[in-house]
Amino acid sequence: MSVRKSPPPAGPGYALTKRARVDDEDAEDPNSMTLTVASSGEGQRKNALIRTIKRTSGLEAPIVSLTGAHGGEITACKFDPSGRRLAACSVDRAISLWNTFPPHDNYGILPNVHKQAILDIAFSIDSEVIYSGGADGMLIATDLTNGERLVRYAAHYGPLNSIAVGVSGGRELVLTGGDDGIARVWDLSLDINHPVAEFDDGRDCPVTAVEWSTDGNQCFVGGVDNEIKVWDLRTTKVVYTLHGHTDTISSISLSPNGHYLATYSLDSALIIYDVRPFSSDPMRVYRSLTGAPAGFEQTLIRVCWSRHDGGARIAVGGGDRTVTVWEVETGKVLYKLPGHKGTVTGVDFHPREPIILTGSKDTNMLLGELDAQDFA
Repeated sequence: MSVRKSPPPAGPGYALTKRARVDDEDAEDPNSMTLTVASSGEGQRKNALIRTIKRTSGLEAPIVSLTGAHGGEITACKFDPSGRRLAACSVDRAISLWNTFPPHDNYGILPNVHKQAILDIAFSIDSEVIYSGGADGMLIATDLTNGERLVRYAAHYGPLNSIAVGVSGGRELVLTGGDDGIARVWDLSLDINHPVAEFDDGRDCPVTAVEWSTDGNQCFVGGVDNEIKVWDLRTTKVVYTLHGHTDTISSISLSPNGHYLATYSLDSALIIYDVRPFSSDPMRVYRSLTGAPAGFEQTLIRVCWSRHDGGARIAVGGGDRTVTVWEVETGKVLYKLPGHKGTVTGVDFHPREPIILTGSKDTNMLLGELDAQDFA
């Protein structure tokens, strides 16, 4: 980070700007950053207005921009389970791979993975494989150690909208949902090209969001019918249905402890349901949160839970080009994070540090550090 060697010219027409600098007395603390907010000029640095920011993560700066990898809007972005890497997919049919921590480089591009736009991605449990689903209806698994394609399934008739990875009976399974109105479960360890389970209620209603339960015995499936159906993997029957939304379910995310399910809809509402086996509320609604408009583009916007603090916060993108972060316990909006020039479609929390990842239709991603303390 550079330090200004000479002060700016004094006089009218020159604005005071924030610049980052590191003082000698701050060099001993690698977790702090000192910002010179305003200075009167040469010889007045000791009288400058100073803000010291206490860093809370291993990022190079409190906000890091990841740009240049995609030529089209980003549809999803996610950390791998280790938190060391992240990936993004785009309508340009490519998947970009990045290092989370400095130097934050884009170390790989998987071009033309699908024949049409890639709509969602998910990492394997061991972080060595990335699964992708596209508007071509294909489910593709790519080995991240060598870039080779492992499998390619014709998973859905029409776009594949959502992917979730879970473990059931000691096996890693992939759950997908598509415009054909069916959610399917795939076991890539088997030498077969068909799903091991299908969830079809016969309503021919496009599936737009899927998620696993913690034990891998249930699957949460949402669609354009505004409902979330909870399917039993063993019986392939609906256990119960969650109501409350008035528009298409955009995204589903299970809390780290497995007790609560967050659902975001194109009605701009975020509802948290109690999905424990013996919920006292027949509607199962734990919280209903507002403040993140979906916009008019009918885009599938992602929702996610924080993981470094056990799910104390929840975040969702929005059509207002910001990311909204709530405190779950109180329902209070903690942050409205700006920085993007288009609808924020992808959001994910780092598994171990207070870092949030966002991706947008503006083709860019941002890494942001939460909980930075200002000691002004």
